[in-house]
Amino acid sequence: MGQKAFSKNTLFYGDNLAVMREYIADESVDLIYLDPPFNSNRNYNILYKDESGNESDAQITAFKDTWHWNIKSTEPEFRELAAIGDGLGRLMETLVDVMGRNQMTAYLVMMANRLKELHRVLKPTGSIYLHCDPTASHYLKLIMDMIFGAKHFRNEITWKRRHGSTSAVHTSNCFGTCTDIILFYAKSNNTQFTPQYNKETKEYQAYIEKYFILTDENGRKYQATSLTNPAYRPNLIYEYKGYPPPKNGWMITKEKMERWDKEGRIHFPKKKNGRLRRKSFVDELKGMPIQNLWNDIEQLGAHDKERLGYPTQKPVALLERIIMASSNEGDVIMDPFCGCGTAVHAAQKLKRTWLGIDITHLATALIKQRLFDAFKIKGGNQYDIIGEPINMQGAEHLAKQDRFQFQWWALGLLPARPFGAAAGNKKGKKGKDKGIDGIMTFNDTAKGKDKRIIVQVKSGKVSSRDIRDLHGTVEREKQAVMGVFITLLPATRDMLIESMEVGYYHSKALRQDYPKIQIYTIEELLEWQESMKDRHVNIYQRTIVKMPFGQTTLKQAEREADSCSVQHGLGV
Repeated sequence: MGQKAFSKNTLFYGDNLAVMREYIADESVDLIYLDPPFNSNRNYNILYKDESGNESDAQITAFKDTWHWNIKSTEPEFRELAAIGDGLGRLMETLVDVMGRNQMTAYLVMMANRLKELHRVLKPTGSIYLHCDPTASHYLKLIMDMIFGAKHFRNEITWKRRHGSTSAVHTSNCFGTCTDIILFYAKSNNTQFTPQYNKETKEYQAYIEKYFILTDENGRKYQATSLTNPAYRPNLIYEYKGYPPPKNGWMITKEKMERWDKEGRIHFPKKKNGRLRRKSFVDELKGMPIQNLWNDIEQLGAHDKERLGYPTQKPVALLERIIMASSNEGDVIMDPFCGCGTAVHAAQKLKRTWLGIDITHLATALIKQRLFDAFKIKGGNQYDIIGEPINMQGAEHLAKQDRFQFQWWALGLLPARPFGAAAGNKKGKKGKDKGIDGIMTFNDTAKGKDKRIIVQVKSGKVSSRDIRDLHGTVEREKQAVMGVFITLLPATRDMLIESMEVGYYHSKALRQDYPKIQIYTIEELLEWQESMKDRHVNIYQRTIVKMPFGQTTLKQAEREADSCSVQHGLGV
């Protein structure tokens, strides 16, 4: 394909360094937000719990947040930086020389190479927001200064993501950490910026209650503010409707005083010796100006509707603030570590064109599901997908390369949620996955709990025994009523017979029968996906699986307003 400026929403699977170098043109992106894995030396997993609330051993590792210096990738990337011999290269050589080849310097080498590419693709009028934590923010700021220039540093934003305290604060040998750092840089002095305001803070509400205590004849609350000029202005000394002027004169001309009077913006005291004042209406205030301490947006809790179960998921409100401050409708927004797609979601909602990149099929599967749930848009139709297998050859290669990545990708073809991501922190099974790779849900009754469809994915040899095992899993799981088996290899005749002998699930509400066990090959799923590519897809046509379609209560992205799904540049 080659490098180009993208005008259509695009989701990339792959290493963001390689993707940017191959696909993204110079100076083609208006705003970049990145939330890379922090160098916190821990694994972030999507966890689910058993009925007693214990964490399951069967966890999906979303990404491994531990960096090791290795000969295969870190050393070549470091030598590439050092060979250029510029300020950044010398900085990285100094850091490695002083600190050694370790986890921190491996992380910084990875980040330095990618930040260089991000600087290349960013427009001269563009901005970048780097989300990090205090363990590495000081090093990253040095690197950002070298790449973007210290003069283009705009803010070190502190996001107070967590309120309250825990017992750990009192038993540790340090104060608790409840903040993240967001480094905000511009590429030039011509970067656009729109100040943001908030009317919901306690400080703002207290200010309104204290000072806006007057009400006009239309019921509008206002504050009577001074019209006295701070300096002596003889040309603005005049009497108005019997009210004498202040010693220094008014702040406005007589013509403007008359206009404001007609508009009901002048406060007249009862006594003529009182002072005329301006009515500052509370409903015309924008709110409290947002500073560099963001303490009005909390991190997502376990029971928030927005929560999808993905580790380190950020609130949409956080990304909305960044996008509205540093871009306009139609601008191109890029997130090179897009995870479960919060930046993509916010960009879609705010009518920006977005580019999202992630190195796991788990992430891309979740993003595709999230975009459909929230906006009813589908990959291949309203946005492009680059880097995923599009034919059997690509599928076979992925299966040999990484069977877990293959599994997550295959689940996205239905689509089904990976087990754990599907269950969030709801009930699961202790121990191994017990034959559950993914879950689909439906609710075909006016009231009642969701019913589950258990999904299994196999990339190797298959037999009728696999179908019996899936049937057993469906029978064992309390909420499960159906099963879907996805296979890379063709299904055998015995497998098809075994699935038919299981029988049907009967939907009383719809008065229809559905095969209780269904088998689909990867080839069938790819053909179905291609056949649906140019069709208008509604909620009843989104999957090849034969199943009742009712409202599900499974954790999913909330449906956004219909007007939000009309994306600039998509022609939809």
